Amino acid sequence: MAMNNWYECRVKFDKILENGTQKKVTEAYLVDAMSFTEAENRIIEEMTPYITGEFEVAAVKKARVSELFNDPEGDKWYRAKVMFITIDEKSGAEKKAASTMYVQAKDFQNAVSNLENGMKGTMSDWEINTIAETTILDVFGLQVKTTDGGNEAHQEG
Repeated sequence: MAMNNWYECRVKFDKILENGTQKKVTEAYLVDAMSFTEAENRIIEEMTPYITGEFEVAAVKKARVSELFNDPEGDKWYRAKVMFITIDEKSGAEKKAASTMYVQAKDFQNAVSNLENGMKGTMSDWEINTIAETTILDVFGLQVKTTDGGNEAHQEG
């Protein structure tokens, strides 16, 4: 399986609010890309149909993501830090390795259950260290695992 390279892209633009006023906003998105340049190009391509007027890609930074769990009913993205627990064969000491996962959900409780469902069948012992809501509005991936274990393909172009 190819490793995904995730980038957090921040897009700055003037948004027309529901009351008709204009406000400068910065929105965050996760993009699967091979490089910073590709991430910037993809976010421009994804956002162009939705933004009227000028916008700028204010920042592109690499995001550590080991797993992504999609929930079509969720409108928020949560960052979960999961600790994988292993026992050192020689010393018998417990070792923990952190992994960052993103979970789509409608609320915190839902994020926990979506993460637990997504982790079903994982061979190693693990525990949730933290789960926090992010400012990420959407994820533009090549492939995203759904919480039912299937894959949801995202079409390019």
